[in-house]
Amino acid sequence: MTELVLEKVSRWYGNVVAVNDVTMTIGPGVTGLLGPNGAGKSTLISMMAGFLAPSSGEVRLGEERVWRNVSTYQHLGLVPEREVSFSYLTGRQFVQASAELHKLRDSRGATQRALEEVDLVDPADRPISTYSKGMRQRAKLASALVHEPEVLLLDEPFNGVDPRQRMHLMALLTRMGEQGRTVLFSSHILEEVEQIARHIEVVVSGRHAASGDFGAIRALMTDRPSHYTIRSTDDRALAAALMGQDSVRGVTLGSVGAGEAIMVEVTEMGQFTRALPQLARQAGITVRELAPTDESLESVFTYLVQS
Repeated sequence: MTELVLEKVSRWYGNVVAVNDVTMTIGPGVTGLLGPNGAGKSTLISMMAGFLAPSSGEVRLGEERVWRNVSTYQHLGLVPEREVSFSYLTGRQFVQASAELHKLRDSRGATQRALEEVDLVDPADRPISTYSKGMRQRAKLASALVHEPEVLLLDEPFNGVDPRQRMHLMALLTRMGEQGRTVLFSSHILEEVEQIARHIEVVVSGRHAASGDFGAIRALMTDRPSHYTIRSTDDRALAAALMGQDSVRGVTLGSVGAGEAIMVEVTEMGQFTRALPQLARQAGITVRELAPTDESLESVFTYLVQS
């Protein structure tokens, strides 16, 4: 039961539609859930976790419906964005309470393993009220991991976590994905998503805007010009030659990073890739570097939101 399936899922509050007719499948590996503030990410995660009923449509874990199906909870782990309510408990008590709710045979041993996994052993016997925000995030994660779920859902898990712990948690999520678990997390910090999740699901204004590898999504945006940086043995001559190409919308010569480079805006990738080596060869120029500048996750996300 490692695959989450959403079929035509909607959720509304009175006249406000938070999620509108979303269909997606979240499988093993690490998936990033992206969208602007208010796009419906938290609502989607709550429905996936069985904490919120869809107004229409269905959420399934494997073949089992999630809503009002307690048996699915043993396969799910949730790290909500909201703060821990039981701040009077110690970190250990909080995690062990989750272990006991799941009726684990060795709740103490499971608690210790979960605390070790998120690097929270030393402060485990202090009240959560004394924790920093990053420590509280790790306590929530330990609670979600204590029963070793096949599916882990995380809503902004890196909020307030210091850089060292962020790297630790990113490595943990990556490892879980490599083990075949299904990991879905939302984050407004796109660099974090790009480092650990090639597969993304994008929601905009409650609607499902895109799904898949973000590089492949960018390649499908044929209405958007592609941008490249070129470095060669004679940038000025090559830039002049490129200006006459139908597949090139714009050419700029300037400083990029550590040195000079040509910035090219391309409208027809196939023509451009055929023309570039021919132009360089005819002019006796060697192309040293050709690199895309708008295939990052940030670029893809910006394009999707703007469209």
